[in-house]
Amino acid sequence: MTTLLAGLNPEQLQAITLPNQSALILAGAGSGKTRVLTTRIAHLIQSGQISPHSVLAVTFTNKAAKEMLARISAMLPINPRGMWVGTFHGLCHRMLRAHHQDAGLPPTFQILDSADQLAMIKRVLKALSIDDKKFPPRQVQWFINNAKESGLRAAQVVAEDVFSRRMQELYQAYEQQCHREGVVDFAELLLRCYELLSRNELLCLHYRERFHHILVDEFQDTNPLQYKWLKLLAGMGTATMATVFAVGDDDQSIYAFRGACSSNMRDFERDFGISKVIKLEQNYRSHGNILDAANALIQNNPERLGKNLWTAEGKGEPLRIYNAPNDFDEAAFIIEEIKALHHDGLALSEIALLYRSNAQSRVLEHGLFNAGLPYRVYGGMRFFDRQEIKHALAYLRLIANPDDDGALLRVINFPARGIGPRSIEQLNDAAQTQNSSLWTAALEKCGGDTEDLLQQSSKNLKGITGFVQLITRMRQQCAGLPLPQVIEHMLTQSELLMHYTKERESAERLENLQELVNAATLFVHEATDDSLAEFLAHASLEAGEHQAGSGQDALQLMTVHAAKGLEFHSVFLSGLE
Repeated sequence: MTTLLAGLNPEQLQAITLPNQSALILAGAGSGKTRVLTTRIAHLIQSGQISPHSVLAVTFTNKAAKEMLARISAMLPINPRGMWVGTFHGLCHRMLRAHHQDAGLPPTFQILDSADQLAMIKRVLKALSIDDKKFPPRQVQWFINNAKESGLRAAQVVAEDVFSRRMQELYQAYEQQCHREGVVDFAELLLRCYELLSRNELLCLHYRERFHHILVDEFQDTNPLQYKWLKLLAGMGTATMATVFAVGDDDQSIYAFRGACSSNMRDFERDFGISKVIKLEQNYRSHGNILDAANALIQNNPERLGKNLWTAEGKGEPLRIYNAPNDFDEAAFIIEEIKALHHDGLALSEIALLYRSNAQSRVLEHGLFNAGLPYRVYGGMRFFDRQEIKHALAYLRLIANPDDDGALLRVINFPARGIGPRSIEQLNDAAQTQNSSLWTAALEKCGGDTEDLLQQSSKNLKGITGFVQLITRMRQQCAGLPLPQVIEHMLTQSELLMHYTKERESAERLENLQELVNAATLFVHEATDDSLAEFLAHASLEAGEHQAGSGQDALQLMTVHAAKGLEFHSVFLSGLE
């Protein structure tokens, strides 16, 4: 125990050793909040107050969840698998997968990422003959997600005018299409899980009795539905209310545009009867001059809970401001400064160049290219968003669930197999008439008997019939195979490998497809369930959280939002005006 608590400052120690009560920890940037969270869990377990089985910890990224588990494993000689540690979406997915029948979902339900969701919305608009200029798909997507994150189904949305009434109708049509295909989007994971727990008292009681301690990271980034889910799971106001240990910082609330609501912190104080807020104000990341400037700026926000960051590391170098006449001069100045730092021995990877929006990077990238300085745009094209990976995942989704219309439409004619827009339109019409999935309509079109279909010669099979035969054969042949072999088999049978071998960019695309097999191999090694459905869920949940790097020392370019929580030796903030 002494070793576990060694080296903590007084406020960190107070937070970690709090008695069995709900608490709000106001943790400033760089104040060691991850250490406090993980040490709090380890302390409770080591002191015998709780078992690992009764811990549920909510983070905002899968990376943070993995880091938390790794730290706890290093502190205690236990297997942390008994604990539930993950993102809101990941934990809700886990509950829904375990109780899919009670949640009204098929056992093989798949998760739509943002791009897949947008594609489905476009299909819904087209099926209803809606003008996408009057009702832009992205605006419809925002409307649906915003409603879900507020806990509202289509029937519960208040339509105040003709426009909002039509948006409500589109939301309803989208819901019906998701139900037909057996898919859920990210916002649906949370809403469906909340509904599951609120309507099933016995199930909710089961989880309340299990999770006596709930710990929440980045509390300022929670939205209204996430907070409602937490209150429900914790049993707020009941005799068996769980202890909720919330860590957050309203000064770091920068995701309001995504629905984050920092006022949840004040509501939490009131709802859970928090008598004392513990403030972690000692910063271990920056020097005094940086903190003094940050404190001076943020104190102008009258709505904040209030704290004052300080450091024992001294004042450090003063902040510098360069007032450039234009963006080209600004880029030239930054590049010269970077070259000087690099010449003095600082690695480029220790230097960050920040901007408000990605559009501002063009002039900077142009200057860096001309100067011969290697750079990496953080948050560029993500692995699971690459064309070849999306196509491969679509085939895998069809192997898991052929009623997935979005996956079917992506690959029904890729690689090309002579199925034109007219054939697809007829298939859509048939599916709408039958009120069925596209797969069911395609089976009907082929005679409805897959066994007879497989006996026919492939030479006589064309277009849609050939596609149905391909998916049917892959589903049969992949049954029972280990996950990596399923993917290798699919890549060959679908002819994706053959197709990309002929492309000009074949080497990179083929490497990415091989990396998908490697990802599956690693997933099987780390996961308790190596099913295809679990891997597809993993791919959706992980999308965008990892960026492959070549290992080359490179300057880091990113938006201010993307930089949250990262650390660099030297930082340039361009376009400050």
